[in-house]
Amino acid sequence: MPTPTRRLAFQILARTESGRATLADLLATPEAEALPPRERAFLHELVLGTLRRRGGLDHALKPLLDRPLRELDAPVRTALRLGAYQILHLRVPGRAAVSEAVDLVRDRSRKAGGFVNAVLRQLLRVGPPAEPDPERDPLAWLTTSGSLPIWLAERWLRRLGPAAAVSRARAFLEPPPVFFRLNPRLGDAHARAQAALTLRPLAVPGGWEAMEGRWAELASAGVLYVQDQGSQMVAHLAARPGRVLDACAAPGGKALLIGDLGQGVVVAGEAAPRRLRTLAALCRRWGATNVFPLGADARRPPFRAAFDTVLLDAPCTGLGTLGRHPDIRWRLRPADIPRQARRQRELLESLAPIVKPGGALVYATCSVEDEENEGVIAPFLASHPGFAPASLPAWAAPFADGPFLRLRPERDRGDAFFAALLHRSAGA
Repeated sequence: MPTPTRRLAFQILARTESGRATLADLLATPEAEALPPRERAFLHELVLGTLRRRGGLDHALKPLLDRPLRELDAPVRTALRLGAYQILHLRVPGRAAVSEAVDLVRDRSRKAGGFVNAVLRQLLRVGPPAEPDPERDPLAWLTTSGSLPIWLAERWLRRLGPAAAVSRARAFLEPPPVFFRLNPRLGDAHARAQAALTLRPLAVPGGWEAMEGRWAELASAGVLYVQDQGSQMVAHLAARPGRVLDACAAPGGKALLIGDLGQGVVVAGEAAPRRLRTLAALCRRWGATNVFPLGADARRPPFRAAFDTVLLDAPCTGLGTLGRHPDIRWRLRPADIPRQARRQRELLESLAPIVKPGGALVYATCSVEDEENEGVIAPFLASHPGFAPASLPAWAAPFADGPFLRLRPERDRGDAFFAALLHRSAGA
């Protein structure tokens, strides 16, 4: 019988491929949360690793099959990928990886179990094929070892060139670093983190990386909050005196940091009721007494008074988070990029009028695609002469890209982020 952790990993991967639920939601189910910490970590490794490396796994399985992988039954395909990931990338005994993969599909049919057994045992014997050379044939490398769908591989090759496209894909194959910030309400937070972790300070003020150590226990105790460097960067840009609106606030990390840094109040708007409840619970746990969650649709902001600062961390494709959310690479389609860009332009148009004259508007995405970044900001600035790029703080110099800020995974590690800090003129 397969272990409960492997069975749950199999179920999550199958549901992810069907598109019925997001990976984040599936990894947060009561069944997954109830696992002991070590087993929960193994579950995340199995699921995230299989999705990150899916292109390379398919490349390794292809010579062993008598038909294309896409023609296999979905459970068989999932079991093969899960078994191949353990064989090729984890220190799991090969016999155990094969046996448990077989058991995952044997209850569906004995024939399926025999097929999975034969393929994975052959993979154990012969090993994976050679990788395509990324310099001679970058497209072949990107769609196999680089684990990108062909449309995205071709897009990055056109936009970035071969070397940069390969470098970015390599960065997204790795688990993201653990970036965090400390709870300012705990006077001993830094001492406790320093005693338990090997720390590295980030360029963003107050940000840290846990190089090693048991950070999860400190996060559960409220000593630290795990938050990507780019997310912290955006919150620092929006943390200003007065009234701040975080217009699309869930899950809430930026609103909390703005509240911790600011000298006023933060309205954390969120349209989805379930996400709003999660955001409110987070604020209570963190002790953020100056952050006020509010049910509000950023497309139709329900405010009469203006805000000193408005943050639009816009819903986007998430193509800058493929290391953290590897399911996105297999779920998105080319048409999703212009669709998101249209939505982002609509949100900017809705929120711009509630920025006070003399106030600030921060636009951010976790996307690497120009259509969602400069492609949104440039036409907005052209049609709104009262807004202009503002001066950037000195700490942001390592991320400056012209008048904007950009984190690149291949250079900065972690998620990609784009941010524009705009000032509204006093006479606007």
